[in-house]
This record gives sequence, structure tokens and C-alpha cells, in this order.
Amino acid sequence: MLPWWVPGDTNAFFGLGFNVLVNVLVLTGLVIGVVGISSHDTFHTILPALGVELLIGNVYYTYLARRLARRENRNDVAAMPYGPSVPHMFIVTFVIMLPTYLATNDPVRAWEAGLAWAFVIGVIVLIGAFVGPYIRRWTPRAALLGTLAGISVAFISMRPAGQMWEQAWIALPVLMIILIGFFTNLRLPGNIPVGLAALLVGTAIGWAGGFMSAPDVSAAAKDIAIGLPTFQFHLLFTGISHIGPLLSTAIPLGIYNFTEGMTNVESASVAGDDYNLRSVLLADGTGAIVGAALGSPFPPAVYIGHPGWKEAGGRTSYSMASGIVVAILCFTGMFGLLGALLPLPAIVPILLYIGLLIGAQAFQAVPRAHAAAVMIAIIPNVASWAQGQMADVLSAVGYQNVDFASGAKLIPPTATTPGTVPESSLVSAGVIYKGLMYLGDGAVLAGLILGAIVVFLIDRAFLKAAIYCAAGAVLAFVGLIHGAKVGWDVNGEVALGYAFAALVCTLFHFRKVPARVPAPDEALPAPEPA
Repeated sequence: MLPWWVPGDTNAFFGLGFNVLVNVLVLTGLVIGVVGISSHDTFHTILPALGVELLIGNVYYTYLARRLARRENRNDVAAMPYGPSVPHMFIVTFVIMLPTYLATNDPVRAWEAGLAWAFVIGVIVLIGAFVGPYIRRWTPRAALLGTLAGISVAFISMRPAGQMWEQAWIALPVLMIILIGFFTNLRLPGNIPVGLAALLVGTAIGWAGGFMSAPDVSAAAKDIAIGLPTFQFHLLFTGISHIGPLLSTAIPLGIYNFTEGMTNVESASVAGDDYNLRSVLLADGTGAIVGAALGSPFPPAVYIGHPGWKEAGGRTSYSMASGIVVAILCFTGMFGLLGALLPLPAIVPILLYIGLLIGAQAFQAVPRAHAAAVMIAIIPNVASWAQGQMADVLSAVGYQNVDFASGAKLIPPTATTPGTVPESSLVSAGVIYKGLMYLGDGAVLAGLILGAIVVFLIDRAFLKAAIYCAAGAVLAFVGLIHGAKVGWDVNGEVALGYAFAALVCTLFHFRKVPARVPAPDEALPAPEPA
């Protein structure tokens, strides 16, 4: 009989639960501190709606895991992890809601815009549930895992690593416990779960060292209140009536969501659990739509990291348990109190562990000859992260615009208008802003295209490489990759580059060179004699 709970589920539950906990704490701070949405609306409407999203996905993924375990007569199947999408938390806040708030000085209007945007994301992911399986079938594993490794390095690992080193005296002992517990398979004294032990040690160090504040706990306790989810159709429909300007980001980011989901399913397949992609994405899209209708502007997503939680011992129920506990915390408004009790440096090392594991898997699960394809699939996400950091720095000092025109002048910010920086000033300082922006726009899809091209070139499948180059040209032309918006002739220069690349690959195809399939341990072939 398939057990509902095994000891390893406890480990994975604490790990994933604290991961989601950090993300909910962050998004709570974003809607209150950045967008200006009231604490009452946040704790009584947005978080309960998010709790429903998490229940939908985590319960359904547990059902899928148990169905797969029974079908294959295995007891080592791990459920897919699920939670609020981390990149979308920041995108909907700073790209959708904050500009609306600044333009209208109305946080409710900003909230409405976020709900409409999240709704469109959900619809696109539902469409992707029917398109994604075909993309996965024809895309090499190195491209799928490589772009996932790029997300892992840039967006899962870098921010937690930076936060850790700000308070390394708390975070490094926590990281050591996590790495020893998860990578060496050594049991901790008393068989205490690794995630719990790491959190307790980090919290004890943080409080003993004066990092935490008792008055903050007292203040946060006042926000505890029961909030039950209710439909917010009036907010959603008002936002949808102004949806036009939001589509330029919602369409590519919806595609990002289902592409990331597709790569996460591939990662789980490499770890031994071959899920039906359509079933996984249907839950993602449904969660986003239901959440938007209930008042949450934060789309959920199947999480990166299935192999890590499986390696930690997680099986079919750890994800559901995490979803239920986090949902209860959302319904009771406990996140403010938890944020005051638990030091952030004691929680974020678990994200770095996941980043390490996913990055390593991308290289271990493909032939050695395809390692270069993994690397090129990583690069667009790193470019996106780096350009985002530069844009955040400029914005922090009042310069929200970069002018790429020849002869542009520096325009300092005023009390009412953000400043403008000419690109020439950045170039003279050695900053490759424009190139990183182009490379990083649509990073997940761009990494998948570039990784596939390199795999097919290595395998001498030049016609397939030409097809992916042509697809890159089309996607760049309409702005789904290498463009900040969706439109016509968004980045014609990059599209032309892909078109020329397709021509080069096609010419090599007519050389009639036989294709090759590298063995798992085969390195790149030596060049042929001239």
C-alpha cells in the first residue's frame, strides 16, 4: 500500500514550506511597502486568495504523484513543488502595479491592473498546456535543462546568496547544516529533520546576536486576523477593461510561465518521475485565474527544485502539507508575525541549495558534448538578471529611463519626473546595457532556442538547427525574445541575425555531413582536418 507520509516528507516539507514562506513574506512587503495597498486588504483579501491558489496546485500535484506511483508501482515518486512565482512577484509589482500607482496615486487601481495581468497570465498558461507537450517533444534536453539552470543561477541563487553574505554569521552555519544533511545523507542527532534543524540554529543565532527585535514581534502580532477568500470580480473586471497596455508584458511572461513549467517537468523526468506536462500546466493556469478572481495579483507556478526535494526524501505528500500549512497562515494573517520571529538569513540558504542542485543536474543529465549548449542556454537569464540589477540601481537614484538615441543628454530627475540617462554615458563607463537588455528580454524562451541550436550543431543536425534559428528570427521580430514588448518589427536587427544564422546552417545541411548522436560520456569531437 502506498504510504501517505514517510520520514523524508518531513525534511522536504520544512524545506519547501520555508521556501514558500519567504516568498509570501516578500510579496506581502511588496504590496504594502511599494504599491501602498492597505494592510487590511493585504491580510484579508490578497493572502487568503493566494492561500486558495496554493491549495489548488499542491493538492492536485499530490494527486498526480500518487496516480503516477500507482501506475508505475513505485513508492519513490515525489510530487511537484508549487508556490507563488518568484520572478512574477517582482514583475507584477514593479512593472505593472507600481507604474499604475504612480500615474493614478490610487493603490486600488494598481491592484486592479495586477489582477487583470495575472488573469491573462493564467489564460496563456492554459493555452500552453496544449502547446507545451509538442515543444517539449522537439526540444533537446540540454536546452530545456540549460534554461532552467539559468533561472536557477540568476533568479533562485544570486539574491539569496547576496542576502546570506549580508549576515553571513547567521546564514553560513545554516547553509552548512543544509548541505551536510542533504548532500551526505548523514542523519542529524535525534533524527531531527534537516530543514527544521537549520531553521532553529539560524533563529537561535539571530536572536542571540541581536539581529531580531522583540518590539517588532509585538507590533506584528496586532495584524493577526482571520481573512476568508471572497470573489473580487468587480476589481478584476475593472482591470480587464484597461488590459490593453498590459498585454505587452503579459503575453511573453505567460509564455515564460509555461516554458518554465515545461522545463521543470523535464527536470522531474530526469530525476525519475515522468509527469504529464498538460496536467501540470492546467493546474498552473487554473490557479492563476482563480487567484485573480479572488483578489491575488501573484500567479502561482510549479517550482523549480523537484530533484532537490526528492533527494531530500520527499514523496507524494510533502507538497500538499506545505500548501495546507501556508494556506492556513494566509487565512489567519500570520505572515507578519512569522517575519518578525524568523530571521531571513536563516531561511534563504534553502534557496541556494536548490539552485546548486538544479544547476548541477543540467550538466549531469546530458551528454558531455552538450555541455556548451547548457552554458549558452544559461546566459540569457544571467543577462536578464544583470540588466535588471543595473536598471534597479538607476531607478533607485531617480533615473528610470535610458535614452538610446544618438546625442541624447542627461536629464536629472525632478520632484515629479524621473530622470533620463543617455546610453552613451553608460557605454563610456564600460556598461553593456543595451546588449544585455536585448539578450535578457524573454530570457527563458531565448535560452531554450539558443540551447537547441547549439545541440543540433554539435550533433550535425544542421537542418534542425536552421529551423530553430528561423524560429528565433520570428520570435525576435515580434518581441517574444530579445524585445521589451510584443509588436511588429520589435527587434529587426536581431531577427535578421537569426535569419542569417538559419542560412548558414542550411548551407551546411547541403554538405550532406552525416548526423551524430554523442554518447553520454563523450566530449566535444576533435575538429576534422581541413
